[in-house]
Amino acid sequence: MDLVGLSLPLLLVFWQWTTTTGAAVTYWTYTGSVGQSKWAEYFPDCGGKAQSPVDVATVQSQYDPSLGPLTPLGYSQHGNKPFSLYNNGHTVVVPLPGWMGLGGLPWQFTAVQMHLHWGNGAPEAGGSEHTINGQSSAAELHVVHYNSELYPNMSVAMTQQDGLAVLGVLIETGEEANQAFWNILNYLGRIRHAGQSVSIPAFDVQSLLPSDLGRYYRYNGSLTTPPCFQSVLWTLFTETVKISHTQLMKLETVLYASKEDADRVVMQDNYRTPQPLNDRTILSSFPLESVKVYTAGEITAIVIGALCGCVGLAVIVRFIVKTIRTKEPGKELKQDVALNTTSEPGKKEDPVPSSV
Repeated sequence: MDLVGLSLPLLLVFWQWTTTTGAAVTYWTYTGSVGQSKWAEYFPDCGGKAQSPVDVATVQSQYDPSLGPLTPLGYSQHGNKPFSLYNNGHTVVVPLPGWMGLGGLPWQFTAVQMHLHWGNGAPEAGGSEHTINGQSSAAELHVVHYNSELYPNMSVAMTQQDGLAVLGVLIETGEEANQAFWNILNYLGRIRHAGQSVSIPAFDVQSLLPSDLGRYYRYNGSLTTPPCFQSVLWTLFTETVKISHTQLMKLETVLYASKEDADRVVMQDNYRTPQPLNDRTILSSFPLESVKVYTAGEITAIVIGALCGCVGLAVIVRFIVKTIRTKEPGKELKQDVALNTTSEPGKKEDPVPSSV
């Protein structure tokens, strides 16, 4: 790898930890005095009209038949050289080798790094950045690429409108462990504090992705952390991946956002809340299933019709029961008459004269 390729991951890691304004260094966090509600005061792009993440309202997405399956390039060809794992104070980062890339997009994109976002372990708390119909997932994986066809490196590309492409993978919890994620989670204990890094065995990055890379949502957005440049072509897969509850707990509890010589601050809730969609359109690579949406008037008519049907059925049943009960006494009367005309046992009938 050349010098530029070697410096890109380090540059991105440093950029995620601090931002330099003149001679001052501005630190940011997800909560507190420099939390996400204050980002726009220090990083103007964070207050833009095309920010990420967003909530995907599926019924409002627009099908685009030109969106085909994405093609990871070199994701499985990790070679023998180890990967690096970083704690940058906000998340865990895995820089990716320059031979990895992404096909199926308007330009050629080269992989830079991947990282994760998660919550705090509280029930129903969530942890993903993107949401689907208002529902969040337990965590989210981002794989970052830069437009290497138009721009020489990441630092230039991330300031351009068409500079970056990020894959978003929503993560749910299941009963079984996801073996692919152990390639990252097993080494978190070695980078517990901000600024620490460790070499880990290289692995198949594509094993972290969903199996179906053809169904996804696409929109134009931004980086989800300062400086929030609006330069990202987002791809959010509809298929989620699953990790075990034990794996999620490890992700939520092992790392610290603080340095080793500082008071310990557990790294949790490192996700940005959904931002306004404004006038953007979310595209889908697949047609939505046909779903009938009823108006309030139609719903009222259906309810009234159902009630009338139930009342009508009750009247019919009542009529049938009443008719049956009305016929039963007559039947008993006929039986009594028949019995009365029959000789009692042991009693002889009067002989009938043969003549008068």
